[in-house]
Amino acid sequence: MQYQTPRGLALLRDPLLNKGIAFTEQEREALGLRGFLPAAVMSMQAQVERVLTWLRSLSSDLEKYIALNALHDRNEALFFRIVCDHIDEIQPIIYTPTVGLACQKYGLIFQRPRGLFISANDRGRIADILGNWPYATKLIVVTDGERILGLGDLGANGMGIPVGKLSLYSACAGVHPELCLPVMLDVGTNNEEFLKDPYYIGLRQKRMTGAAYDEFVDEFVTAARAAFPGVLIQFEDFANHSAFRLLHKYRDQACVFNDDIQGTAAVALAGLFSALRVNGGKLRDQTILFLGAGEAATGIADLVVSAMVAEGASEDAALRRNWLVDSKGLVAKGRTGLNAHKLRYAHDQAPIADFLTAIRTLRPTAIIGVAAVGGAFTQDVLRTMAEINEQPIVFALSNPTSKAECSAEEAYRHTGGRAIFACGSPYDPVKLDGKTFVPRQGNNSYIFPGVGLGVIASGARLVTDEMFMAAAHMLANCVTEADLAQGSLYPALPRIREVSAQIGAAVASVAYQNGLTNGPAPNDVLGLVQAQMYDPQY
Repeated sequence: MQYQTPRGLALLRDPLLNKGIAFTEQEREALGLRGFLPAAVMSMQAQVERVLTWLRSLSSDLEKYIALNALHDRNEALFFRIVCDHIDEIQPIIYTPTVGLACQKYGLIFQRPRGLFISANDRGRIADILGNWPYATKLIVVTDGERILGLGDLGANGMGIPVGKLSLYSACAGVHPELCLPVMLDVGTNNEEFLKDPYYIGLRQKRMTGAAYDEFVDEFVTAARAAFPGVLIQFEDFANHSAFRLLHKYRDQACVFNDDIQGTAAVALAGLFSALRVNGGKLRDQTILFLGAGEAATGIADLVVSAMVAEGASEDAALRRNWLVDSKGLVAKGRTGLNAHKLRYAHDQAPIADFLTAIRTLRPTAIIGVAAVGGAFTQDVLRTMAEINEQPIVFALSNPTSKAECSAEEAYRHTGGRAIFACGSPYDPVKLDGKTFVPRQGNNSYIFPGVGLGVIASGARLVTDEMFMAAAHMLANCVTEADLAQGSLYPALPRIREVSAQIGAAVASVAYQNGLTNGPAPNDVLGLVQAQMYDPQY
């Protein structure tokens, strides 16, 4: 469908074009807007201040999420101006941790559909549905809602995640919102609460599985690539049993990646690089113990192994320095029923049933929590890490906040202020023994927007692990000595667009170097990337 520029009331209802009461007298006359707007003409900055004043008067983050979502639906430029200029305040509302609660309540707060809902009943006609989308699309974030954050199967309510992710692509990396398409593949839900909820917005049936599921996803991927040639597809919040299989199936034939596996890996590796600048260690000498053995843990471990090998370690030695603990205990050789993605990290070791005993036995230099088990980094865990390490590396990366392995205050207090800490949820600065620590989120928003920007800017045909390695190195390079001195392993969030541009250039450079583009590298790759960044203005 060819998109037609609307006039009059239709223009005011188009969020990509609507400027609200910022339309000038001349524009109102020329565009048929007389009578639809009050007499005042208000600049974008004045509207930003007006919206923030109202937003800050609301009593809960969910109310703020709803208000911002409504603004997103009517005036995208204003919405993104607010997000860009107040990212510290707004990102936790439009994404983690508030988006988790919003997804749980999605049926109650649902207002205006955004993106495409493609259900199992649409098999055989997905191409027609994609043909209804009126915009040229270069980036799709797609979920089936089975593993939303640490909250589990939220079915069609998980649409809040692709919408939130794409908001961050536009705000953090300047990918134009017109190029972005959120997609919910509604294959049902096994969440009994939702199946009984009269306000649930998805299919009221158990999840489609097996060959039928795979054929449905394949129909979508095939149709999306035909409808939008060269499109980048990000798989988001699929359950482990689907995530690994889909990534391995498509990664060498289509421009796809899985943020939960690869993006999480890159942001965690960047945090490790920063942590080692603090304690002076080498990555190849670290012993890392993961609480969790799913897509996040094995994705991080895989990238860490590659980085250790790049530092000169053998692959076998690197593998032996990465250990996983799942709900049944330490992943080790001899354990039956291990999923394929865990086998690489099943080392020779006597059975260990719990995380604390694993720490005492393996004596890790770093622990990384990605199992969404709230409070799992107990006082005993943290004190033991401090006993065996002068500066223990503690990454509590699960989100939302209710699923965090420990808080920042707990990490610092129980290690005597010696922990090198990163978190998956936002925490305020912590004062301890006269020192102020400023923890920063190991949030994927430091990685995936820049990766997507670099892929789109270069026209890369595939997304590779080398790109995520380059992104991790670049993110770590953007951390200043002043950041490290206050306990921050990541750059300040207001620098995110600058950081994303640098990551985009690093990713694009990998694409050019490896022949994954249709043309040669430009003389100024960073300039190419920056020139394509959307800046929300009227």
